[in-house]
Amino acid sequence: MDFKKIEPKIIKVKDLLLKRNLTIPSYQRPYKWTIKNVNQLIDDIIIHQEKSAYRFGTLVVHQEDKNGLEIQNIVDGQQRSITLSLIAFAINQNCRDIILKHEEYKSIDFNSLGLLSNVEFQNEITLYNIQNNYNEIVRRVRAFDKKLIEFFFEKCELVQIVLNDISEAFQFFDSQNARGKDLEPHDLLKAFHLREMKNESEAEKIKSVTHWESLDGKELATLFENYLFRIRNWSKGYSARYFTKNEVDVFKGISFDNKDKYPYMQLYRIGHHFTEKYNDDYQRNIDLQQAHFPFQIDQVIINGKRFFEMIAHYKHMIDKINLNKINSSDKIIEDTILEQNTGYKRIIKTLSTYEGKNRTGDGYVRTLFDCAMIHYLDKFEEKNIELVFEKIFIWAYSLRLQLQAVQIASMDNHALQNNIFKTINEALHPSEVMNFSINPIDKNNSTKTEAIFELFNTLHYVR
Repeated sequence: MDFKKIEPKIIKVKDLLLKRNLTIPSYQRPYKWTIKNVNQLIDDIIIHQEKSAYRFGTLVVHQEDKNGLEIQNIVDGQQRSITLSLIAFAINQNCRDIILKHEEYKSIDFNSLGLLSNVEFQNEITLYNIQNNYNEIVRRVRAFDKKLIEFFFEKCELVQIVLNDISEAFQFFDSQNARGKDLEPHDLLKAFHLREMKNESEAEKIKSVTHWESLDGKELATLFENYLFRIRNWSKGYSARYFTKNEVDVFKGISFDNKDKYPYMQLYRIGHHFTEKYNDDYQRNIDLQQAHFPFQIDQVIINGKRFFEMIAHYKHMIDKINLNKINSSDKIIEDTILEQNTGYKRIIKTLSTYEGKNRTGDGYVRTLFDCAMIHYLDKFEEKNIELVFEKIFIWAYSLRLQLQAVQIASMDNHALQNNIFKTINEALHPSEVMNFSINPIDKNNSTKTEAIFELFNTLHYVR
């Protein structure tokens, strides 16, 4: 797509408010702006009120015909657009005397502003933030004078991009935000995989992103950066220090609705269509069974709905394993899959209580341990887990005992130089992981890790 041919249009805030065909598609993320975001926007309006114009950003919309009506779905810019609508409504409610002195503002029906009347907000996060932010906006706009109100309506602007093809709209969104600072890598991935669902129904898109939107942004960032990104890269022998916008291609893969029919895709195509066919069969209404696609962390990504299913699958799996509970010094886990294993319990207790466990460097070592455990369980479940658990503990924490200070580069280098992830990736049987070779250590070069060193000695990994 040649973005140079797109003709943007500058629209005033007043023009945005008067749009009667503007709406937010149900697959969009909730309204997540906080009071901090609102105050920053209002501060910007106040700071720049002496300028001839102030531009907020871009509004990208997908224009479509729905039952004979021309609808404009917001693809990018919904957070800002909702906030601007709330500010306008608050101005009308609290600065009514100023509004009534302007003929052009009297013509605006503030009780049915485009977005606030066209969209039926139902998401609990959205409803909470709208109410919370509106109360803050009311407190701020009470100080607005005639000059500032005129600046807001007449001089504050957005760059509007209208596209008639949903695929092009998301592609434009992707290209703009890949260079920006506002969106997290997972936001770009959401846009990409929604774009890959161009042939799916609106209901299917909503279903696909429901679990995604239920997660806090920090949860998604942690899931990708700490676990999925690192396991996928390390298992292929690639560095995995930081998950940024430059690395989102790690989670882009193949689509089955294009002309590509390479042999390697056939296995995934069979699994994809079998799962679809099985779940759509009328007999599922009788036996109430559902088939789940057999995901593997290091597999080729299937674009679109399977991607969202994959993320939900691993969020559930990691929460179920809940390796982070090992950090709790209050209680040793009693309901774990490994509760009967004495060696496991001793490792758990040591990781829960050793003196240096909360340091940054120890957190990096813990990431190695967690990721390797997740990778193994994802491939072999609990087969020979007692022995493998011990092996992974020794492999990860040998780094801690060998170095006085552990940095993110130390973690990354350890994963690549003695790569247990690649072993798991290539293994056809748990024994191949059990046979992974780890050299004993000579001495403990770290502080506050005496309990770890003692355990190494007990397990015969000290020369």
